[in-house]
Amino acid sequence: MALFDLPQDELRSYRSRSVEPEDFDQFWAKTLAETRSHDLDARFEPVTGTGLTAVDVYDVTFAGFGGHPVKGWFILPAGTAEPLPVVVEFIGYGGGRGLPHTHLLWPAAGFAHFVMDTRGQGSGWGGGDTPDPVGSGPAYPGFMTRGIEDPHAYYYRRVFADAVRAVEAARSHELVDAARTAVIGGSQGGGITIAVGGLVPGLAAIAPDVPFLCDFPRATTHTNRAPYREIGSYLGTHRGRDADVYRTLAYFDGVHFAARGRAPAMFSVALEDETCPPSTVFAAFNAWSAQDKQIEIYTFNDHEGGGPFQEAAKLRWLPERLTAG
Repeated sequence: MALFDLPQDELRSYRSRSVEPEDFDQFWAKTLAETRSHDLDARFEPVTGTGLTAVDVYDVTFAGFGGHPVKGWFILPAGTAEPLPVVVEFIGYGGGRGLPHTHLLWPAAGFAHFVMDTRGQGSGWGGGDTPDPVGSGPAYPGFMTRGIEDPHAYYYRRVFADAVRAVEAARSHELVDAARTAVIGGSQGGGITIAVGGLVPGLAAIAPDVPFLCDFPRATTHTNRAPYREIGSYLGTHRGRDADVYRTLAYFDGVHFAARGRAPAMFSVALEDETCPPSTVFAAFNAWSAQDKQIEIYTFNDHEGGGPFQEAAKLRWLPERLTAG
């Protein structure tokens, strides 16, 4: 696929037409208050037998939305004795936390690394261990339309609340310097990163790569690829529900979280990305309210984005934010 979205100069100024709900802040304040009514109960169990000698691995369980148990990995450079900056990572669509040896980049760079499993996912790739015990009304296969008839029942309400608690769980560990917390993720993980960036104060940095879950009105009408296409397929059956669906999605649009973002941010975008169209990424980037922000552009790449080149860019950029002070 050649370049198919807006020209770069128009991308730089593009703004989403997603309408922010009047009670957006109240909705999320209530959601997080309900979630925090349950004890965080963060448990870090040492893992042996991994064959990894340069890192210490912990199997994590903490209480997310509804008090439901959410899994994760916590990985440190071996023998860490003093608090370290922490990188909290969220996973792409359909994936799970996988195995510890697939998460060695940030410990190798000298940081603590906390990886959140995504509830109900992990059977597409990676392998997950966190169920989603909450049901929903009729939904198209996948996760995008689960509970889409009501923002209180929508799947990503639970996921975003889990993600906020993941940051709190990571910060609770005695070997983490809570003031130096970064959140990262690609695709779905990038969308979750933006949401957390708008909901959690005091982050040192965020780095969303080719983020999903942004600018729903444009995304759902400018690509036929899953996962956004799940929404179109749902509406193709549930005719006349467009307004209700977009009303729900507005509470979860990365554009509105970005307007509340205060941390330094490094985004990335691929201009041939048909999964997360470039304009939807720029919609969130342009809305990000912090002055310290930049976006890495990969002109001839699809949803793989910058891949290892973007990892190298983050390895140059994040340590400056995490080691300051």
